[in-house]
Amino acid sequence: MTLSPARTALAGQVGDFAARAELSDVPAEVAERARHLILDAVGLAFASTAYGFPKVALEALSAFGGGTHPVLGMPDRLSPRDAAVLNGVLIHGMDFDDTHIPAVTHVSAAALPAAISAAVSRGATTEDLLLAYILGVEVSARVGIGGAGGFHDVGFHPTAVAGAFGASVAAGKIAGLDADGLAAAQGVVGSMSAGLLEFLADGAWTKRLHPGWAAMSGLTAASFAKAGWSGPPAVYEGRFGLYNTHLAGRETHPEAVGDRLGETWELVRTAVKPYPICHFIHAFADAVLTLRPEIGATGITEIRCAIHPVPGKVVCEPAEAKWVPRDEYDAKFSLPFVVSAALTRGRFTLAELEDDALGDAAILDLAQKVRVSEDPDSAFPAAYSGAVEIELADGRVLRHREQVNRGHDERPLTNAEVVAKFRETIGRVAPDATADRVLDAVLSLGDGTPAADFAEACRG
Repeated sequence: MTLSPARTALAGQVGDFAARAELSDVPAEVAERARHLILDAVGLAFASTAYGFPKVALEALSAFGGGTHPVLGMPDRLSPRDAAVLNGVLIHGMDFDDTHIPAVTHVSAAALPAAISAAVSRGATTEDLLLAYILGVEVSARVGIGGAGGFHDVGFHPTAVAGAFGASVAAGKIAGLDADGLAAAQGVVGSMSAGLLEFLADGAWTKRLHPGWAAMSGLTAASFAKAGWSGPPAVYEGRFGLYNTHLAGRETHPEAVGDRLGETWELVRTAVKPYPICHFIHAFADAVLTLRPEIGATGITEIRCAIHPVPGKVVCEPAEAKWVPRDEYDAKFSLPFVVSAALTRGRFTLAELEDDALGDAAILDLAQKVRVSEDPDSAFPAAYSGAVEIELADGRVLRHREQVNRGHDERPLTNAEVVAKFRETIGRVAPDATADRVLDAVLSLGDGTPAADFAEACRG
């Protein structure tokens, strides 16, 4: 039998794989890691409720009416699509959520809200939810990998772009779409996937909205596909497909979208963050904390940081917002601030993003001694490298390079460390009893109980 053009295109390859996939096909260690990635995401959703941005998002979404769908970490209820938007905001809002390193994509922040909303609204089980989430992560990661690290360089946020495709597959799987329907959902969502990095210019909140919007787009595209709406089969590789429009003239690898699906599990390459900052800066935080005990009582003359130019645009430009951050969101995307705060305080936690740290004269003065240059030996995008030299007043120069950032699949946080991070983040806003309830619900995902029960357990 000859396959149709739709089935031989990349979206068709993904659709064929996803339509046939069952949770029993997923290796046990992959499913277990998936539960821990979800645990990390849910804990961060709870912790985000301590900030102002979820309340603004809730007010905006409530203007469209109410609903019955639970929201992570909050007592409120919305429609399934609006709940997906808010859940994405909650998971990603602190920029402390996981990142698939080669894809440069926060994969859980779109895949999980889409899977939860689809599963709850369709009366599915936690087995369906867990499988849909895993498929969403696999697709999002591969779409990001296909961009070869170039999305950021041209001003697109791959979490928003790649996340929409993953969300469409997650939602479509739960909706019961066949291979052609899943291919159509990807084709449809290609016209919805978007997210600009212009927030870097002034610290606007748009990045926080990107994964939730991607999740909503995925839910919408899957619904249209189920109703019979067609989408372009070559949405990835076509003349006006994703890679030829968003990354025209640049190195891309569209074939990555369908590469070794079901054989290589990209989910296990997803990095859990040890620091509440942009993942591009993690290696620098580790480097200066490694060097800090060697500094002693002598003063620091200069701090030299070498970074690849693509992530450098994100964490070093515009200079006026990076050397003197205007708010906590600026700060977590500021290489100079993170380096100086880590050296000054001997740590970098959520406390280093609070007002007293942002106004700390010692931190701000030290940041002025940070100089940034291009790193010819960077491993980006395969890993987020960081090289630091600290020149001291006594003439010594301390050097340290982190070629592979912590959290990378070569240096992953263990599941036990993920649980510890979860307890720390959720513990900022919820009692131990709530943490225990959520932990039990997440680590039981896949047991066949109603997905609605899981969602209720994860409410605030």
